[in-house]
Amino acid sequence: MRGCDSIATFGSRGADLLIRRTVCSYWEDCAVPLRACLAIAGVVLMVSGVAPAAAADDRVSDCDWTQWGQNAAHTGQLCTRGQRDLQLLAHTVVDPFAEQEVAEGGAIPVHVPVPLVDGDGNVFVLRKGGSYVSCDPPGSGEPAPCGRDPENLKRQTWSVRALRWRHDRLIPTWTFTSDWKPSILGIEGLFQSAMSEDFVYVPGAGGTVFQLAKGSGRVVRRINPFGHTIDESAFVSGGLTLDGHGTLFYNVLKSEPTPNGPADGHGWLVRVTRDRKTSMVDYRTLIPGAPRPTDLCYGTFLQTGAERPFPPPPQPDGSPTLPPQQPCLSQRAGLSQAPAIGPDGTIFTVTRAHNTGGEHYGYMVALNPDLSLKWATSLRGILNDGCGVLAPYGNGPFDCRPGTALGVDPYTNLPPAPSVTDGSSASPVALPDGSVVYGASNSYNGFRGHLMKFDRDGHYVTNYDFGLDITPAVYRHDGTYSLVIKDNHYVSGGPFNVTRLDADLTKEWSYTNTETRTCERAPDGTITCVDDGTHPNGFEWCISAPAVDRDGTVYGLSEDGNFYVIDSDGNQREKVFLSKTVASAYTPVSLDSHGRIYAQNNGELYVLDH
Repeated sequence: MRGCDSIATFGSRGADLLIRRTVCSYWEDCAVPLRACLAIAGVVLMVSGVAPAAAADDRVSDCDWTQWGQNAAHTGQLCTRGQRDLQLLAHTVVDPFAEQEVAEGGAIPVHVPVPLVDGDGNVFVLRKGGSYVSCDPPGSGEPAPCGRDPENLKRQTWSVRALRWRHDRLIPTWTFTSDWKPSILGIEGLFQSAMSEDFVYVPGAGGTVFQLAKGSGRVVRRINPFGHTIDESAFVSGGLTLDGHGTLFYNVLKSEPTPNGPADGHGWLVRVTRDRKTSMVDYRTLIPGAPRPTDLCYGTFLQTGAERPFPPPPQPDGSPTLPPQQPCLSQRAGLSQAPAIGPDGTIFTVTRAHNTGGEHYGYMVALNPDLSLKWATSLRGILNDGCGVLAPYGNGPFDCRPGTALGVDPYTNLPPAPSVTDGSSASPVALPDGSVVYGASNSYNGFRGHLMKFDRDGHYVTNYDFGLDITPAVYRHDGTYSLVIKDNHYVSGGPFNVTRLDADLTKEWSYTNTETRTCERAPDGTITCVDDGTHPNGFEWCISAPAVDRDGTVYGLSEDGNFYVIDSDGNQREKVFLSKTVASAYTPVSLDSHGRIYAQNNGELYVLDH
């Protein structure tokens, strides 16, 4: 008997028969109680004729990958089991400029959005277009604008391409090209859409969002929290988030000139309900005690040209040398993060001061559902693991100058402050117990950053010594949960791990990349590899947001060009080569309710299936 295939219920609108789609292939394979299986499918259970309030017309199944991190909490776990004995089923180009981008600097410095998939066979992916002018020679900056110049970025376009499964083939159905541009900072931010049962929400220009009909790509409306004009100095910053009631959350950043000095960044968190009511909160006035725009914030010694090892020697009077100060400018969200929504409706976001060095003046922020402040915790004054702890004393370029105070950040000579960098797509993850984690950046510990954990009241709990550009996946099991992250050791050239942590951020296991070969797939499908000795300790993991299935199996990519499947005990289960060994640091993974896997490599989307 099939357990979740054709279960009918009556919804809150009366006697409309709702047939929910397949979640478990067979009842004996469902491995969960009937009520849980129905709940996973999004089925409304009628008790005495009263439907639960959580039933929403456009609520999607927990087996759909609807947004960054799979769901509004960003936990990255799907209700089903991933396929086994994987083979390449389909592929399509999403970034035709990948080879040109690599030529400029040896890497693809792009924050790649995660493909969105549902149980009806719909797939929504990025498609970049327009033009990209390569520099001649690569990296020269000529003819300007070229390469990674911000003006060259504006020549490109960002689209959502809709595909649909038909007999194991992905068929294009529509394409919508947005007028969104990547950022006001010259960095290609994250172009991340979100999906409900009936609509796809796509970032637009001026801080707007397009609401598209899922089946046709027709524009249902353009959400504009600023009225009727499109201000090109504003843009949607980071991923869109949809909660279980169909409420949309996203960040907007606007460039505003200052009388003297660099432009300020004015930021808002926008909330749009299903009945089209729009509200905003201004980050400039949200956080009590945050630096004011005119207050001075310390930069780093990188700005001064000081010789390494940092920090410089003390002043003649013996006082510690500190980096220069500049106006902090305004608090606003990190460039490519997506807000997270906790089980109780709490909204989590991460802010920073806008100016150079402002990444060290960040806050973990929680808001109530009405956008009023719940708490805001400064990321400063938490850590003391710099010089002599995670950063050794010595004369190397990444060492601390001997004699430096214990525990300080050598880049600032101040207590370490986890950074909210705009070069990261790391987003908050709302955990099942009401706490939250965020992957912050740092340079002094070999660029590994810190995964920071805060309890439901905003108190700092603990950290793990890696957090760079990672939105952890959460595996719920045995009445608790574990978190899965990449765990790269950059400066030492390895090891490069995928690590699972327990709820206290203590390591449970690590799987180490041992591939040493550089490989490429030819158009005829043949793969050639060479071991040139440049990666004796393996390759970095390029996972920005891993996926976990219901069994705790982990899915992610490495810069070696392979897609890896790691079981819940930390053992490699499968390894499939995609296209090319290429440095691509910002790559998420998604699964659909059939267990098919969607992975990206070298500007192409690959689908893996049995």
